[in-house]
Amino acid sequence: MKSSLKSKKKQLIENLRAQGITDEKVLEVISEIPREDFIPDFLRNQAYENAALPIESGQTISQPYIVAYMTQELQVEKKHKVLEIGTGSGYQAVVLAKLCKRLFTIERHMPLYKSAEEMFKKLRIFNITTLFGNGIKGWKEQEPFDRIMVTAAGEEIPDELLYQLKDGGIMIIPVGAQDETQHIIRITRHGDDFDVKTLLPVKFVPLLSGIVHSS
Repeated sequence: MKSSLKSKKKQLIENLRAQGITDEKVLEVISEIPREDFIPDFLRNQAYENAALPIESGQTISQPYIVAYMTQELQVEKKHKVLEIGTGSGYQAVVLAKLCKRLFTIERHMPLYKSAEEMFKKLRIFNITTLFGNGIKGWKEQEPFDRIMVTAAGEEIPDELLYQLKDGGIMIIPVGAQDETQHIIRITRHGDDFDVKTLLPVKFVPLLSGIVHSS
């Protein structure tokens, strides 16, 4: 199984390059991380297919291309303090943590929050700080952030997140209703102005308010 997964991972990296992922740091990090550890055991042999997969609490682990694309567009640097909204399986968090100085990540589903924390310890990733809470409100105690990534689709862009960005900071967020075409949006803050660019059409789980204590 291990040699098969290794071969599939190598093929995935080649596919990501062919799809336009050019940031070698992003590709290197994806090649390092065992995606099979972030999904249910019965799906392990699908870990390196370029597809989203189901996880706990009715959520998904994003397609590797989308993870790579959103990370590349976020333009993360080693000095950055980054906020992630929607920890999920923890896979995207680990990708970001390997590229930035500090990652703060918020999850609203308690089972996902707990399992992601365990995974970070298992992988010995020590620059991640987790919070069980309402991601739409961001993390005011830790603002401002150089970068913010949202891993669920809002029907609109939450104002509270916009104003937790540093001047010059970038946010990547999927935007759109569940029954409509969603798009990844890149927002760059310039003082009290925000430059908004529409990027890739996507399909994400909804960005919801509140917290959920059980599956």
